[in-house]
Amino acid sequence: MDCAEEVAVLKQALGPLVGGEDHLAFDLLQSRLTIRSAAHVESNRIIDAVAKTGMRAEPWTDGARSAHQASFWKRSGRFVLTLVSGLAILIGLAAQVWMADGLTGFFTGEHRALPWPLRLNYGLATIAGAWYVFPKALYSARRFRPDMNLLMIIAITGAIIIGEWLEAATVSFLFSLSLLLESWSVGRARRAVAALTELAPAEVRLINDQQEESIVAPEDVELGATFVVKPGERIPLDGQIVAGESHVNQAPITGESSPVAKRVGAEVFAGTINGDGVLRVRSTKPAEDTTLARVIRLVSEAGSKKAPSERWIEKFARIYTPTIMVLAIAVLIVPPLLLGEAWSDWFYNSLVLLVIACPCALVISTPVTIVSGLATAARQGVLVKGGVYLESVARLKAIAFDKTGTLTHGQPTVVEIIPINDHSERELIERALALESHSEHPLARAIVRFSEERQIEAPPADNLQVIRGMGATGTIQDRLYWIGSREYLAERGQASSMVDAELEKLSARGRTIVVVGNEQHVCGVIGITDAVRSNVRQVIDRLRSAGVHHLIMLTGDNVNAAEAIADQVGMTEYRSELRPEEKIAAIESMVDEYGDVAMVGDGVNDAPALARATIGIAMGAIGTDAAIETADIALMTDDLSRIPWLVQHARRTLKLIRQNVIFALGIKALFLALSIGGLATLWMAIAADTGAALLVVFNGMRMLYPRSLD
Repeated sequence: MDCAEEVAVLKQALGPLVGGEDHLAFDLLQSRLTIRSAAHVESNRIIDAVAKTGMRAEPWTDGARSAHQASFWKRSGRFVLTLVSGLAILIGLAAQVWMADGLTGFFTGEHRALPWPLRLNYGLATIAGAWYVFPKALYSARRFRPDMNLLMIIAITGAIIIGEWLEAATVSFLFSLSLLLESWSVGRARRAVAALTELAPAEVRLINDQQEESIVAPEDVELGATFVVKPGERIPLDGQIVAGESHVNQAPITGESSPVAKRVGAEVFAGTINGDGVLRVRSTKPAEDTTLARVIRLVSEAGSKKAPSERWIEKFARIYTPTIMVLAIAVLIVPPLLLGEAWSDWFYNSLVLLVIACPCALVISTPVTIVSGLATAARQGVLVKGGVYLESVARLKAIAFDKTGTLTHGQPTVVEIIPINDHSERELIERALALESHSEHPLARAIVRFSEERQIEAPPADNLQVIRGMGATGTIQDRLYWIGSREYLAERGQASSMVDAELEKLSARGRTIVVVGNEQHVCGVIGITDAVRSNVRQVIDRLRSAGVHHLIMLTGDNVNAAEAIADQVGMTEYRSELRPEEKIAAIESMVDEYGDVAMVGDGVNDAPALARATIGIAMGAIGTDAAIETADIALMTDDLSRIPWLVQHARRTLKLIRQNVIFALGIKALFLALSIGGLATLWMAIAADTGAALLVVFNGMRMLYPRSLD
């Protein structure tokens, strides 16, 4: 199944068996038919019904199709017959030249009777070229539903009737060659998706409690089992490191250019490549549910979610073919009847029109381009769930960003330290660390992380008391110290004009305030905030340069915190203090105002807003099942730079689709005019159609070669 015309035939043949065409789903690029019907239909009945159309079906198996188990003839029959057809034509041409007949008639349209050996030779070429076409044409004739196969057989038969044996053979060969090359080029796009399945190794090196190794298949590994990954090997399953350290190349899944340091407790993913360390990993997911397996499954399914351009072309093709047939009949009868022209000339011109009626060049180019774009995005760590979303990204005019976890890292970070009353920064952090080292509060953990990064240690605090919702007190080196919020400072009555001035400055910058003091005075103030990702401003600038001018931050934080972050990242629009339902309302107003709107969030907390936007983009989906399943587009890492890259990638995809459509229609229009004017020949029409098909397919396959993320 390589053409949408064949999809139409299968719908007509199988629809009555399964209760209607709505129960049939076709993935042209995977040559896969899925039957979604409540009524059970035996596979043998489906296979027999497909065979009657001139095609062949076999049960689908996960992974690769079973073509490698087929006979030589099933795998290579089309190539062999096309080769026979071409060689027979070359032999005939050589014989004509040797007989001094020349090839003038082929190019000028002069009719010359050929000796029977040459007719036999060209007849062989014609039969070989049309061998796979004739059964489909016969099925089409029986159903009174003309398709490209029937049109080609009519054109070939007509050429033979008027004595144009060489043209009949040439049309047959070129059409067979076009189908062969079309099948190859579509297969190239298929293999780009199938290459993802080859990322995971076929064997796992298990190790048991007695430290004995055994080699098993990934699907035979139980959850919780431990396996070994040696340096340079691909990791076979998702898991958690229980021993060893290494750097892991996650580019096959996330598109990251640099290996990521991994140590005990870190997660690793199937298909990624181990560096120079030996790792022992505990399996956390079965082979069929690893992050890689889910990506492969979703990319494959994405091919069946048609983009608007695909749906438009399919509708156009359904109208185009019968319209050209009616026009061909008009070309056949109108000039001879009304103008007294020769029937033979206009019969020939009508045959040329039938050749032009083949819409496959137009139809196949779009899915090849879309699937190539989807596969390339997946290799760059951007999982797009269908062509419809890729086209929507190309038209984006507005993007809404959640703040926490998207523009920021999603965890509090110490950003300012202001010592007061002759205390130093180090002393202030030491006192805060002593009081907060055992607390699980997010602000306390921020202080602990800051201390660890700067290798600051603190003496232990004795008599530690936690004041719920306010702070804590304790004795450090026989002196009482306290730590707490601005409210706790007011309760202790130790505020002063100098301290209040510092607090106001921090508050205006959107900082969360932690105050440290002793019984006599305030020792200093620590400003904590959710730190902005390092490349956010650059990403915002690149999006504006790409023409996405309406960039809005949505957050539940107070107006001061929101304003500070917006100013830091270069956003002029933001909405603060939003509850979940207010985020949805904000998205709805953006959709009403701008049309296509993307929402970027974490894929879980922002699920309602992601669902309401035209496109939901989940951040950091690697290892997060909910994010991969719920979002329309999932960024496999927390790298925001993938978003401007995706916008450019989507626009390039749409640009190539438009190029293909314009080129294919232009070729059709040109030969339509030439045939009506009596200036086109059969071999010219089929050569142009074949060339157009190959050019648009190869143009679409350029999407397999991505442009830089920079």
